[in-house]
Amino acid sequence: MAGILFFVSVIIILCIILNKASSKVGMPMLLAFILLGMIFGSDGLFKIKFEDYKSAESICSIALIFIIFYGGFGTNLNAAKPVAVKAVLLSTLGVVLTAVFTGLFCYFVLKFEILQSFLVGAVISSTDAASVFSILRSKKLNLKYNSASLLEVESGSNDPFSYMLTIIVLSLMQGNASIGKMSYMLFAQIVFGLAIGYGIGYGAYYILNKFKFSSAGFDSLFVLAVAICSYAIPTLIGGNGYLSAYVAGLLLGNKKFQQKSNLVNFFDGITGLMQMLIFFLLGLLASPSAMVHFILPSLAIALFITFVARPVTIFAILSPMKCPINQQLLVSFTGLRGAASIVFAIMAITNKGYNSDFGLFHIVFCIVLFSITLQGSLIPLVSRKLKMIDNNANVLKTFTDYPEEVPVQFIKLNVTENHTWVDKTIKEFVLPPETILVLILRDGKRIVPRGNTEIKANDEIVLCAQAFNSKNESNEAKNEIELVEIELEENHKWIGKKLSEIASDLQKSLIVLIKRNGKLVIPDGRTILAKNDILVLEHDE
Repeated sequence: MAGILFFVSVIIILCIILNKASSKVGMPMLLAFILLGMIFGSDGLFKIKFEDYKSAESICSIALIFIIFYGGFGTNLNAAKPVAVKAVLLSTLGVVLTAVFTGLFCYFVLKFEILQSFLVGAVISSTDAASVFSILRSKKLNLKYNSASLLEVESGSNDPFSYMLTIIVLSLMQGNASIGKMSYMLFAQIVFGLAIGYGIGYGAYYILNKFKFSSAGFDSLFVLAVAICSYAIPTLIGGNGYLSAYVAGLLLGNKKFQQKSNLVNFFDGITGLMQMLIFFLLGLLASPSAMVHFILPSLAIALFITFVARPVTIFAILSPMKCPINQQLLVSFTGLRGAASIVFAIMAITNKGYNSDFGLFHIVFCIVLFSITLQGSLIPLVSRKLKMIDNNANVLKTFTDYPEEVPVQFIKLNVTENHTWVDKTIKEFVLPPETILVLILRDGKRIVPRGNTEIKANDEIVLCAQAFNSKNESNEAKNEIELVEIELEENHKWIGKKLSEIASDLQKSLIVLIKRNGKLVIPDGRTILAKNDILVLEHDE
C-alpha cells in the first residue's frame, strides 16, 4: 500500500514539474504527460505493464466529469452570446458531419468494416476543451470576431454529442438497435441531460447563495459533489451525464456568489490533476511496439480530419452566416483532439458490442498525439498568419474567472453612535473629494445607497476612491463588493443622460467608476454619460 502511494505521489509531482517546464520550452502540456506515461509503460524505462482497460475506463470517465463540468463553469455566457448559435451548431451538427465524413473515409479509403469506420469517426468527432482553453490562456491569443468564445463554447459542449454517437454505433454493433430504441435514446440523452443539468445547477446556486457553510472549504466539496451528481442522476435514467455536467457547470459558473473565487482555484487544481491522470494513463496503456502497425492509417485519418473533414464541416456551417474566411480557416485548424476521444475509445473497447479489436485505442492514441503536437504547437503561428490577432481584445475576459482590474481602493468605516452622520441622509453631508459611498452593511444586509438613504448607528459603510497604486491589494471590504463592467456602445439609451436621470434603470446597482478615454472619472448625479464610456457598477444580485 505504501509503495503504491509513493508511486502515485511521485507521478503527480513529476506531472506538476512537467507542466511548468513544458510551457517554458514550448512543448504542449498534455504531450508531456503522455510521454511521461510512456516512459513508465511496458516499452519504457520502468517496464510497468498496465493493460486493464476496464479500470482505466472507470478512472477516465470520472476524470472527464470534472473536465467537462469545469469547461462549462469557466465559459463566460455574456462573451459567448454573440456566437452562441454558431457554437451550438458546431457542437451538434458539426460533430455529426465530422463523424460521418471520417467514417466514410475509413470505409472507402482505409477499407475498415462499416461499423468500425463510423466508430472511429464517432470517437474522435469532438474537439478537446482542455487543450483549447490551455492554449488560448497560456499564449494569450486575443482573437478577432469573438473567435475565442466560439472555440471555447464549441469545444466545451461537443463532447456529449460525440458520446451519443459512440453509444449509437456500439448499440448497432450489439445488434439490438431499432429506430424506436434509437429515437427514445436520443430523446432521453438530450432532454434528461439538459433538464437535470439545469435543475442541479440552479439548485446548487440557490444553496451556495443562501446557505452559509460551517467551515471554509466545504463549499468546494459541495460543488465537487454537485459535479458528480449532475453526471450520475441523468446517467441512471438514460440521460446524457456529460451534457448535464456541462449545463450545470455553465449555469453555476455564470452566477455570482461569495465563494466563487475559492471554487475557481479549487477546480483549476482538480481539472489539472484529471488531465494529468488521463494523459498519463494513455501513455501507460500505449505500447510503442504495437503502435508501429497503426501509424500509417492513424496519420491518414488525422490528416483527413485536419485538412478535409473539419474544414468542410466548418465552411458548411459558418459560410451561410457570413463569417470571414480567415476566421473559418482558424476555427478549422483549431479542432484539437484530446481527453474525450481517449475516454470514449477506452469505453468502446470495454463495451460488449466491441467484438473485434482492430486497434482502436492505438489509432486514437496516434491521432491525439498528432493533434496536440502539430496543431497545438502551430495555433499561435496560424493565428498570426491569418491575421486573426486582435490587440484590442482580451481573451481572458471570455472566461468567468477573469478578474476586472479596477484601480480603485475600498475603505470600510464603522459608524459609531456619536458619529455626525447618524440619522442623516447621504445628500446631507459632504464626502471627501473624488470619493463615493458604495455600500452600506446593516444587520448582515447589503444596502445600495441613494441620496435619501439614512445612515444609522452601527452601520458599516464602504467608500470608494481612486487607488494610489493599483497593484496594491484592496482591503477586506473588496470581498463584499461585486463589480460589473458595462460599455456604452453606439445608440445606448444612457448616452447623453445624467446619472440622476437613469436612477430608475439601475435599481440595485450603483455606478462607482467611469473609464473614459483612458482616464478614470469618479461620478456623481450630475455626470453625463458618453459613447464608449465603460461603467463599473457595484451590483447586488
